[in-house]
Amino acid sequence: MTRPLTTEDAPASRLERRKARTRAALIRAAQTFIAEGNLSVPVLEITQAADVGMGSFYNHFDSKEQLYRAAVDAALEAHGQLLDHLTGDLEDPAETFAQAFRLTGRLFRKEPDLSRVLLNNAPDLITADRGLAPRALRDIEAATATGRFTVRDPELALVLTAGALIGLGQILHARPDRDAAEATDALAEDLLRTFGLTPDDARGVSRRPLPDLDSVAGGSAA
Repeated sequence: MTRPLTTEDAPASRLERRKARTRAALIRAAQTFIAEGNLSVPVLEITQAADVGMGSFYNHFDSKEQLYRAAVDAALEAHGQLLDHLTGDLEDPAETFAQAFRLTGRLFRKEPDLSRVLLNNAPDLITADRGLAPRALRDIEAATATGRFTVRDPELALVLTAGALIGLGQILHARPDRDAAEATDALAEDLLRTFGLTPDDARGVSRRPLPDLDSVAGGSAA
């Protein structure tokens, strides 16, 4: 799993840099176990996987549960920052929404560890205050305000979006022979039609060229 992103300032001293490396190693180890669905490992096994001492664990976290929360938060924020980077120049909120959805679908294959962390914490795709959820809700509300979407309740539209993504991720992991890009774009088109775009508009928006994930995903995901 690649480096987790945080919003902390760059550490200034050698001690702070060492502490940041230790924390990052623990988070990476926790993300690996979460991706595997293995939440019952003892703290000792986590520290061994991170190659840090047991005492170092408690310098950063009060409990395994707190570490796991930090690991999920880091994955969510890494995903959100990546989407911001790849959709920041779009002006149409409907296109921003669709592009974020389509990129996320492709990340299920390109960043399988990140995707498994997210799928194994599926409720966070709906209710978290970071990652995809607040960004998707923002775009749904903006698209509704401008008349691009016609949804009665943006939060319920977010539920529908998250449910579609969770199901998509599960089927893409279960069926590696399935074309991830085609499946994702077809589902994005259906969501856009559900949210009020005409069939032609929905198809056009869901088939527009995407930024190159290969150049950024590996260095920006959790």
